Amino acid sequence: MERSRPLARRPLVTLLTVAALAASGMTALSSAARAADADVARNGGFESGLDGWTCTAGTTVTSPVRSGTSALKATPAGADNARCAQTVTVKPDSQYTLTGHVRGTYVHLGASGTGTTDVSTWAQSAPDWQRLTTTFRTGPSTTRVTVYTHGWYGTGAYHADDISLTGPGGETGQPPAPPAGLTAGSVTSSSVALSWSPVPGATGYAVYRDGTKVRTVTGTSTTVTGLAPSTAYAFQVAAVNDAGESARSATVTATTAGQPDGGGADLPAHALVGYLHASFANGSGYTRLADVPDSWDVIDLAFGEPTSVTSGDIRFERCPVTECPNVESDAEFKAAIEAKQAAGKKVLISIGGQNGQVQLTTTAARDTFVSSVSAIIDEYGLDGLDIDFEGHSLSLNADDTDFKNPRTPVIVNLISALKTLKARYGDDFVLTMAPETFFVQLGYQYYGTGKWGGQDPRAGAYLPVIHALRDDLTLLHVQDYNSGPIMGLDDQYHSMGGADFHIAMTDMLLTGFPVAGDAGNVFPPLRPDQVAIGMPASTNAGNGYVSPAEVNKALNCLTEKTDCGSYATHGTWPALRGLMTWSINWDRYSNWEFQKNFDAYFG
Repeated sequence: MERSRPLARRPLVTLLTVAALAASGMTALSSAARAADADVARNGGFESGLDGWTCTAGTTVTSPVRSGTSALKATPAGADNARCAQTVTVKPDSQYTLTGHVRGTYVHLGASGTGTTDVSTWAQSAPDWQRLTTTFRTGPSTTRVTVYTHGWYGTGAYHADDISLTGPGGETGQPPAPPAGLTAGSVTSSSVALSWSPVPGATGYAVYRDGTKVRTVTGTSTTVTGLAPSTAYAFQVAAVNDAGESARSATVTATTAGQPDGGGADLPAHALVGYLHASFANGSGYTRLADVPDSWDVIDLAFGEPTSVTSGDIRFERCPVTECPNVESDAEFKAAIEAKQAAGKKVLISIGGQNGQVQLTTTAARDTFVSSVSAIIDEYGLDGLDIDFEGHSLSLNADDTDFKNPRTPVIVNLISALKTLKARYGDDFVLTMAPETFFVQLGYQYYGTGKWGGQDPRAGAYLPVIHALRDDLTLLHVQDYNSGPIMGLDDQYHSMGGADFHIAMTDMLLTGFPVAGDAGNVFPPLRPDQVAIGMPASTNAGNGYVSPAEVNKALNCLTEKTDCGSYATHGTWPALRGLMTWSINWDRYSNWEFQKNFDAYFG
């Protein structure tokens, strides 16, 4: 076999020169290539909150972070894997590198809509920050790609930070012109309606309140909610497209209306609310209305029930003598109502309860509801109405995704019926609601069937009703009992049995919360004078009983920020209205423990 021919020797200086030139050329080429690339992801470090991202169950946190001051925290639960995504503008037929840093168990980073092969990479276990990276090439006509991160079902929260998509920048053009014609429309004590002229080339609009961006919308109108009564606000709007935001519009100033009283102005500063078994007896025994102690400020007569689930025809049947041997006559009952009212108490008819399913599926059922409830109120001379819809009374259709603009007939018709009743009886009409946590606070994680379906359509279904009637609502007292674990604003699950549960659930109502994890769709806080905490009066009354000491801890935390335990509230609310309990009958059975503790606490 022939040996290889030896290479001819070259002077050392020549070799060094060639090597230097090659290295210089390589550096120049790589620098030129890098110069053509850019990070086309927006807010990849989450320093601007979730701006640019759409998350099903995500929020930003200040610890842990990989760099900067913020990072993403997202918590999978149920059928939701806590996906956060954004769509970016790219160039066709171009190479891109997707990179991000993650912590947690089973964290995925990927890109879809690439026009070629969608890619994904993941970390099975990352107790500390771990870098994930993947590459793809866009298709010949691809101009937009969605990058995303998500966790896995039931594996706990994950964190992500410093997400980048590096490659040629897309042809985004110029930002649009600033909007013109911004005007303020209808004003309430907590909201201002805004509208403006459309801008050519805009894909959305950013709304600013007092210089701070409060939401992004796709249309040319919105209602800014969660405002304080009798307060002046300055609003501006900017047009948005792939190139960024325009300059802001001219400023429009609007002043909210004075605070409505919701029919509750003459309630005491701290009120005790209880349900009286007026139409049935159970193990607690029947209590005559005249025998209810003066400590009870609002007495809900339980229950008015429909003749059928969808009839809307509500009837109030008083407990028969065969079931309640000590029941008073109708005349005595009506006299007791008048006596309570003369003493400054409110007596309401409560509709629904565990067995009273009410579904106003048609406008005919809505109108029957209004007329039949009015007949009960008029016959007994009552002060108002309590809505205690449970079970399957309220659920959301699959296309009903915005609590501010509900579309489901049972929701829309209930809102209409309650507004009609409020208008019929005037400002003194007392309207209260007693939903379960499933229909309210669960909305922080889930709303209806969800973006991809599969969720319980009842999740968060009370939110559109509460929101539409917040200026008419006297009291909301969510049933903090017979509840499963609910995630609070600390993204931790809270369970019944102690002060912590009541603190976390009430803090959500008084702070407000993003619905289904969408930071651009926030349920605004209620006024503290509109909120009472619902608790069972005894272990016999329902699951979730807490001792008087735990009741007081909850009140101390929410009104004074003491005795708060592990949950950090987002404010202090000394004007919290009070407590609600199921029920007056069960409290009497337990020697008035709940009432006595309320009296001792509030003096």
